[in-house]
Order: sequence, then structure tokens, then C-alpha cells
Amino acid sequence: MRVSAIIVAAGSGMRLGLDAPKAFVPLGGRSLLYYSLRAMAVLDAIGEVVVTVPAGMEQRARAEVERAGLEIPFKLVAGGTERQDSVRIALAITSAESEVVVIHDAARPLATPAMFAACLDAVRRVDGAIAAIAVADTLKRTDGRMITGTVARAELWQAQTPQAFRRVMLIEAHDRAMRERWTTTDDAELVERCGGHLEVVESSATNFKITTPADLEIAEALMARNSGH
Repeated sequence: MRVSAIIVAAGSGMRLGLDAPKAFVPLGGRSLLYYSLRAMAVLDAIGEVVVTVPAGMEQRARAEVERAGLEIPFKLVAGGTERQDSVRIALAITSAESEVVVIHDAARPLATPAMFAACLDAVRRVDGAIAAIAVADTLKRTDGRMITGTVARAELWQAQTPQAFRRVMLIEAHDRAMRERWTTTDDAELVERCGGHLEVVESSATNFKITTPADLEIAEALMARNSGH
């Protein structure tokens, strides 16, 4: 099974209080993008990597690819205004020889190769598979700040990346989204709307998205613990 990998690295770092694009924010002496590239580098199934970057950051991204020791073919492309745009742009230049596309956000640097492998294994039997964790907290529905109800958390999962899909199905989903003007923050939702069958692959709470300065601090602490420092 040949796989094309898309790393979405076109997000802004403004919420972190930094001018640099989020993918190039340092963590443990490396960029967030570096860790996603390292996870890809050890997966034999992946035949190519496409990285979406903010326009003008291609040279810097190329340097991160070299630092990560990525030896498989890679492509760099300027991302779009929204995440969905970036994925669609990258998807258009993936190899037609690939049966599967795996998508990952560079803002989740603690994703492990095992998480990618589990999604790729699951997509052999369904149209798509996503890393996710079961919801542990009680959820409240509100109108403004007024609580209007409690949402039962049984059978609810919090979606993460990586997410793996059959390439033909994913292209169809993005094409239909363009025609019908669907907007989502999650590729799995597009495939769901097209009738695709998807599975969740149990992930870990450590595979969180870096969004705030506090997230960076937590990630630094986890990396230090894992390295024994």
C-alpha cells in the first residue's frame, strides 16, 4: 500500500504570541514541523511527503526536511487561507500511485509513528481512520454562558490527527466541498458527508495541538520527561 503524507504547516503562530508561523515555533531546540517529519521518516509505507507552508517559507521548510533526515521524496507547496484550502492544494499534487493519503497537523508534534501506523492499518478495511481520544469530561451545552443541557459523553471522541483516507474518496470529498461550499476544520467530516465509512483509532492525550503558550510549556515538560532530563 503506497501512501502520500500531507503535513499541514501553514497555520499562524500569533496565538502563541509569536510572529513566526506555528510550524516553525521552537520546541526542545527543534521546530514543531521537525517532529512530524521525523515521525514520517521511519514509516516504510509512506512514498512521498507534501508539506504545506506559508508563502515565502519554502526555503525554511526545506531546511527542516534536511534536519529531519527525510530521505523519501517530498514536495513543498504554499498553503491556503484556511486549513481545508491547504489540504486541498496539497492533495492535488499527491501521487496518483498512492492508494492512501495520511494528513497530519504540524501543530501536533507529539504524535508517534505508532499512531500513524495504526491509522494506516485501519484504513485497509474502511474509507478512513482518525486518531482520537474518548471524551473524559462532562460536556455542557450553553446559550452564551447559560447552561441549557448536558451532553452524554458515552460514545463521544475528540478528533486528532493523523487521519488516513483512501485517496480517491478524499479527493471526491474535497471536490464536493468546493462545489457545495462546505467548510469544516476536519477532513474526516468531509468524508463522512460523502457517505464514507470511518473508524477511530485510540490515541493519547499527549497528542494535543499546540495552540497557546501553556501548551508549549506542557510539551516541553513531556519531552524533557521522555528524554530523561
